[in-house]
Amino acid sequence: MDKLYYKEYDKLEREHWWFRARLEILELFTRKLIRKLKNNPKVLNAGAGTGATSVMLKKYGNVSSLEYDKDCAEYLSEILDENVLNNSLTDLPFDQQSFDLVCAFDVIEHIENHEKAIKESNRVLSKDGYIFLTVPAFNILWSRHDDINHHFRRYRLSELKRILKENGFEIEYCSYFNFFLFPLVFLFRTFSKLLPNKKSDSSTGSDFEKFNFRFLNKLLYTFFISESALLNREMKLPFGVSAMIIGKKVAIE
Repeated sequence: MDKLYYKEYDKLEREHWWFRARLEILELFTRKLIRKLKNNPKVLNAGAGTGATSVMLKKYGNVSSLEYDKDCAEYLSEILDENVLNNSLTDLPFDQQSFDLVCAFDVIEHIENHEKAIKESNRVLSKDGYIFLTVPAFNILWSRHDDINHHFRRYRLSELKRILKENGFEIEYCSYFNFFLFPLVFLFRTFSKLLPNKKSDSSTGSDFEKFNFRFLNKLLYTFFISESALLNREMKLPFGVSAMIIGKKVAIE
């Protein structure tokens, strides 16, 4: 992640329509998962960014935050007033069965060896523990936004399910999300590819920055969050800008 980006990200995570709606959807499924775990479960939040997801997860368990970007980890340590580990999801500094839930929200697309990250998540999970992932979906949406974020790939659910199954998980639930706004995002990114890049020293050039119209913030939030009613029933949406998957640990032979 560009150093300028994580500073912008702090404000975005707390104000931007996409982050606000996404966080509510993540919390919806976190509550469902917590009911299946012991009281005060141990949670690893890998790729904690600037901390909005860690703050949310702390409502439900004992959270350890991990961030690969050193500058961002130091920044987050100040925000949370606690030690944030500067490590990779592919090489976790924890013993086997240290956690009941591993969360990686929009993380594994940044990791070249994503299968190693999933296997390492399995290693640190307790028996019958869970992994909760979100990722960007569909290569047709690839844009400069993905380049700026240092993404290696975008995903289809079929690939996510394969990776989890081959690395010691059974699939509890999976779906695309950000479904209603998919056509708008597709058009926006397709059109933006035709325009010259005007990134400045004070701008990251990310879609979060460009797709941030204050007068539309509430409307776009409403469209995005409205699909939570469908997701709460664990319906599987046929496509979306993002994908989520929840897996339960099984033995690796």
